[in-house]
Amino acid sequence: MTEALPFPDGGYRFIRGVFPYSAGVAAEPGFEIHRVRFASPAEVEAGFRRIEDHLASLGRPVAALCACELRSPAPFTEAGFAEFNRGYVDRLKQWGLFRDGTNPVARSNVCPETAPPPAPAFHAFSYTVPGTRGGFIVAGNGEAPEGMSNYRDHIVRRGDLSLEGMREKVRWVLGEQQRRLKALGVHWGDVTEAQVYTVHPVFQLASTELVQRAVMGDSIVWQRCRPPVVDIEFEMDCRGVPVERVL
Repeated sequence: MTEALPFPDGGYRFIRGVFPYSAGVAAEPGFEIHRVRFASPAEVEAGFRRIEDHLASLGRPVAALCACELRSPAPFTEAGFAEFNRGYVDRLKQWGLFRDGTNPVARSNVCPETAPPPAPAFHAFSYTVPGTRGGFIVAGNGEAPEGMSNYRDHIVRRGDLSLEGMREKVRWVLGEQQRRLKALGVHWGDVTEAQVYTVHPVFQLASTELVQRAVMGDSIVWQRCRPPVVDIEFEMDCRGVPVERVL
């Protein structure tokens, strides 16, 4: 994985990812990343408006937006996911964040098993402000390489929900998260929270694998959610940020 690229207008650097999102972001010197969670999900267009208003209230440009966390009603087909992503990226283009085919904004998008939103919605977002405490966010990924012609043909142990099948999925996802951390110049010990997304009873397996990588035990959060694309079964993301708020 290549090293992170600077996004000077936003005060952060990012790992080049795929069309809808980057693989992760980290604050540049002189900036720090703050995370805000909505008290209740905000439908995507309303969420973008609230993000714009919040950044304006802080005197920050929309370019400061560096990561988004979405919640969707149910896993998409690959065609449905592509259609959703085009609409999502259109707003980033309007804001001038998507440039020359490159998207600097990291993202996670998962599907709650209980009380899902009626339409795709924002759960949280992160942005930079002037400061000295830095911070980083690694985008979510499931057990399939990104940037391929499709997900289905490349899913690790597709359809295998056995313990060994899930273990291989978990290890692949953790390996990708570790590669992204390295590209951002940070490591597992810098993580303030790792979020695991799956509906399968493998949290103990996942937490064991994380603890072996020196992630703090009390920083692992299991959310009973499905990844955003049909047939992907396990996803995670992680972050190390100095400030988190509820809006």
